[in-house]
Amino acid sequence: MSKKHGKHHRGQKPADGVTETADLHGSSRPSTARWAGGVAEAVREGPGGHPQVPVRAAPGIITVAPGTRFHLSAVDTGADGGLDKDWAKDALAKERERIIALQERLYAERARSLLLVFQAIDTGGKDGTIRSVLKGVNPQGCTVTSFKVPSSDELDHDFLWRYHARAPGRGLIGVFNRSHYEDVLVVRVKGLVWDAVWQSRYGRINDFERLLTESGTTIVKFFLHISKAEQKKRLEARIADPEKHWKFDPADLVERKSWDAYQQAFADALTRCSTPYAPWLVVPADHKWFRNYVIARTVADTLEAMDPRFPDAPKGIAELTVPD
Repeated sequence: MSKKHGKHHRGQKPADGVTETADLHGSSRPSTARWAGGVAEAVREGPGGHPQVPVRAAPGIITVAPGTRFHLSAVDTGADGGLDKDWAKDALAKERERIIALQERLYAERARSLLLVFQAIDTGGKDGTIRSVLKGVNPQGCTVTSFKVPSSDELDHDFLWRYHARAPGRGLIGVFNRSHYEDVLVVRVKGLVWDAVWQSRYGRINDFERLLTESGTTIVKFFLHISKAEQKKRLEARIADPEKHWKFDPADLVERKSWDAYQQAFADALTRCSTPYAPWLVVPADHKWFRNYVIARTVADTLEAMDPRFPDAPKGIAELTVPD
């Protein structure tokens, strides 16, 4: 090794037991030993020691049994669980408080994550649900991704690339407004790829979700199920209210003609991708107040089952005094 490359960059002394190398410009960089040490520390502190927890669906939500054919026509979209509307609104506020408190613990623990997936037909209520359920949550500990038409860069990669990049890191709640399921829904209905392509994606989606769960991410997938009559009502409300015109897309009327095709595509996705580690939850969503309450309770109950803990404080911190 030459003297130039043998010197420590800018006179910095390497840590005990660690060697450093230099690139051709003379700047030092960590050796493989240092990199491996950092990874080992992250693994020891990571999700490996936390068992997978079951998703706790609130009463009124239908859990799609893995391995069974699911029929959306069997679900009453107008179901309200026999609850009182005013009671549910008060209960929603309490569930939000639970979510806020548990999120703080999840963020502080920084060992696992929670991914909430929302799918629905147009006007199904994804945006409104996310706003209502996660109101008051610390934005530092929550990421919301609304997946639109893929960019040219995203199309240059495999179909899961853009979704994996936005999966929540440790300590975070991640929200997918639309998700990787679009690639077996709209892609299928519109015939954007060959049938063999989207048909092969169910297994890859299951593998992707298994990877996330085994890496410490709990996945809760909500399908917001509304009736065709309710969609008509919501589209008409957008047309009638000038302040909602921005939400109206004339293309929604064209998409409505494919209602039956979308219902079949949703049913197949629910059937083939409801697994023990990431089951699909079908939410009767004609009543927004009922939808919001049962989803908030499900999120709170699942976080409670995860049981995140505040990390241990440094010893002696309680005896410290702050100088004047």
